Amino acid sequence: MIVVVIIGLLAAMAIPSFQKVRSSSQDKAVLNNLRQLATGMNEYLLERGVSSVATSDLMGSNSSQYVKTFQTVANETYPAVLLSGAALTASGVAGARTVTYGN
Repeated sequence: MIVVVIIGLLAAMAIPSFQKVRSSSQDKAVLNNLRQLATGMNEYLLERGVSSVATSDLMGSNSSQYVKTFQTVANETYPAVLLSGAALTASGVAGARTVTYGN
């Protein structure tokens, strides 16, 4: 019986730590995706001389795209239009959080 209680206590301590590490890992992956979008956006804006771009124009799997298509990691959504000088924000990360890159 004591062994079961000890295992239960250890599990109770480990689960919150696991959830914290998992959310931190998701945030870092989303931030990396936002960095890729920002880099692709900057290249596109410099080459074309415009101030905004649709995310769909940047992403794809062929060699003319600026960003390789990536999978979402926590059901997040990315902005449809990227504006020069504006921060990029992914919303709905794991249903509740937002992650912002830039300004």
